[in-house]
Amino acid sequence: MEISKTELEVMQVIWKSFPVTADIVIENLNQTHIWHEKTVKTLLNRLIKKQALSYEKKGRQYAYYPLLEKNDYQIKETHSFVRRLFQGQISPLVASFAKHESLSKDDIEELKKLIKSWDEKND
Repeated sequence: MEISKTELEVMQVIWKSFPVTADIVIENLNQTHIWHEKTVKTLLNRLIKKQALSYEKKGRQYAYYPLLEKNDYQIKETHSFVRRLFQGQISPLVASFAKHESLSKDDIEELKKLIKSWDEKND
């Protein structure tokens, strides 16, 4: 399932707190830039058709909730990104961040912990 950049912005709002109405989605999105109601409702309908979202009718409104888990989506997109840009290898990605000093000390410590944990599992 392909999710566009704007659809992902809608999903981010819904993942944060659900079930959520279209009005609340619009209100949250408008904190960064102006979104028109019709645009947001179109994006919600696209996400329903893609089976990323579903809804329940609550009175006169719809309450939206995700069918696609955020973590599952992140894993899928990460694998796709690494395959496309780095031929499936993670080390060039990390090296690129390290070379351009984009890794914080916290990032480096977290990577060390992950590698140590992985090593322990595979011994």
